Amino acid sequence: MKFEESVLKPITPRVTLDRTFSIAPMLDWTDRHYRYFARLMSANTLLYTEMVTTGAIIYGSGDYLAYNEEEHPLALQLGGSNPKDLAHCAKLAAERGYDEVNINVGCPSDRVQNGRFGACLMGEPELVAQSVDAMKQVADIPITVKTRIGIDEQDSYEFLTHFIDVVSTKGCTDFTIHARKAWLQGLSPKENREIPPLDYERVYQLKRDYPHLNISINGGVTSLQQAKDHLQHVDGVMVGREAYHNPYILSQVDQLLYHHDKPQLSREEVIELMLPYIERHIQQGGRLNHITRHMIGLFQGLPGSRSWRRYLSENAHKAGAGIEVVQGAIALMNENAPA
Repeated sequence: MKFEESVLKPITPRVTLDRTFSIAPMLDWTDRHYRYFARLMSANTLLYTEMVTTGAIIYGSGDYLAYNEEEHPLALQLGGSNPKDLAHCAKLAAERGYDEVNINVGCPSDRVQNGRFGACLMGEPELVAQSVDAMKQVADIPITVKTRIGIDEQDSYEFLTHFIDVVSTKGCTDFTIHARKAWLQGLSPKENREIPPLDYERVYQLKRDYPHLNISINGGVTSLQQAKDHLQHVDGVMVGREAYHNPYILSQVDQLLYHHDKPQLSREEVIELMLPYIERHIQQGGRLNHITRHMIGLFQGLPGSRSWRRYLSENAHKAGAGIEVVQGAIALMNENAPA
């Protein structure tokens, strides 16, 4: 059934978010435990959930909108292509206190394509625009889009700007652009993050041509210095895998990118702040490795970090494991670190 556009005027968003720096939605990685961990190191970074499908929220048995209050500012990323379902989920997200809802128009996996969402929606900008409009009618939070620079052979700058033109006419003012095109056939999601070449200049050009839009760049960013360089050309930088595998880079985001005069937490201080959260999780029936799997990279590049990773990997999954495992991993790492 074709969605009928509402005659109501879009609701004015109740929040203004600073998207200078954000962490990309990453399936199986950016769950609520990782986000709590990340928030300890940066108060300002905009955090995104893993992509959640509209079907899971509407028909699933679990609570796919659960999060910790400490995670704000927090955006929900939705996967879907039915404007009515997307609007329903956006309304629920706003009622639950999310600060933003983002539509996934970038994921290239076969499973996502079969559900008619993700990167394939770049070829249906009118449907994305309808979805944005429907969501804005019922949610008083920003509705944003994360997309690629192109798909398959449709990778011209004109193809990208047509998508932006159509979607922005329905009130979407915030776009995060992964600076690679997506091959919908022939490449795995992992290969689509690495093989198509990065084209940062195309995203820079987009910002020059659409100065009234908020344009963030994503793809291949591995340091805060690179983020600072990108911010000379665009409004925001979204970092993915580096923020997960080397999470301690977040400890300098507030100082370097937001210019806040605040002390940088040490890695040990971050761990100490995590211990009460871990204890609560275990008391509620959770397992230690649900959380520590996100902390494996905290000491990346430091002497003794291998001992930290190995001890957590070998012991955190065991029944009854508690914070003593984390404390034991720190002690072992310090023992094995060169004097």
